Amino acid sequence: MFPQYERRGPAARGRAHHRARRRRLRCPVLAARTVTAVSAAATAAAAGLGHLPTPLLLGALMLALYRLAVDTDRPTARCHYFGSLALVVSAAVVFAPVGIPWPLETIGPAAWLLLPVVAGNAVRLQGAYVEAVRARAEYAERSREEELRHRVAEERMRIARELHDVVAHHLALANAQAGTAAHLSRTNPDQVHGILRDLAGTTGSALRELKATVGLLRQTGDPDPSLAPNPGLGHLPKLTAACAAAGLTVHVTVAGTPRPLTAGVDLTAYRIVQEALTNVAKHASAEAAYVRIGWSPNRLDLTITDDGTVTAPAATGPGPGFGLIGMRERAQSVGGTFTAGHREGGDFEVTARLPLYHPSATEPEEERTP
Repeated sequence: MFPQYERRGPAARGRAHHRARRRRLRCPVLAARTVTAVSAAATAAAAGLGHLPTPLLLGALMLALYRLAVDTDRPTARCHYFGSLALVVSAAVVFAPVGIPWPLETIGPAAWLLLPVVAGNAVRLQGAYVEAVRARAEYAERSREEELRHRVAEERMRIARELHDVVAHHLALANAQAGTAAHLSRTNPDQVHGILRDLAGTTGSALRELKATVGLLRQTGDPDPSLAPNPGLGHLPKLTAACAAAGLTVHVTVAGTPRPLTAGVDLTAYRIVQEALTNVAKHASAEAAYVRIGWSPNRLDLTITDDGTVTAPAATGPGPGFGLIGMRERAQSVGGTFTAGHREGGDFEVTARLPLYHPSATEPEEERTP
């Protein structure tokens, strides 16, 4: 209905709300100042007629000063207090009858008028403290909700990445094995039985890992410490054997001296190699893939290439798939870098550089230095 207000951002709406609040508070403050001035003039007039400034005479002015101290700040209340006191005391001293003790005309009004100012300041400070506590509680609640949403989003991304790396890999191998079996059933039926046996093993592994993942997600407490460890580079022989059963020969070369890895970096390296080989099996008409593992004193270099040509584009964004996205996220999560692209010959190359130790892990200082 009011598009000029709907187009405002959060900051503009906040400033508008603050201005509206100031306008709402301006009227009570102005009324309190007016009432205080009128009460001070009336009390001074009564004192000038010879009435002693007792609490009964000062009652209206005391109420006005209290309301003013509650609605305004301390300097404003102090200024009106001293102005009212000077006006009342001057009228009482000048026009009071002879014989009245001077403390009743000076110290008495000062003490009685100071009492509502102090009480009003205390009430205002208490209200400001309660408002600050409420604001902090609301901010803390919003922060907890935002942190919870952030953690839920991170957990969803982690689960999606794990399911993609584990289940999609087995399904891609199963699809390749099924295609190979269909092709050999016409030309070489003797090899079909072995491929079907490997296909059964691949689908069985996919079902087991999917069941384990779903079971882990359904747990309400901490995971069972007796669960099998996560795979690492030590599982590459099984991975290459599964790829060979799907018709893809994988050549692994190692350069340098192998060094110990943290569990996170080891799992990340394995998943990157696994996903790269899965992409070769799905998207490239290749007969062989080459995995090069380079060890240096403080870094692990992974290079995966193939000898084929790309028949379907690898996923670089939310579209056909999320393979490269997941590999890049995994490498960045442990402080590494990731690149992927086509080479001059038409084949595809994946390169990852990972630190030997996760940045959050604690290791000897000499292991970190190059």
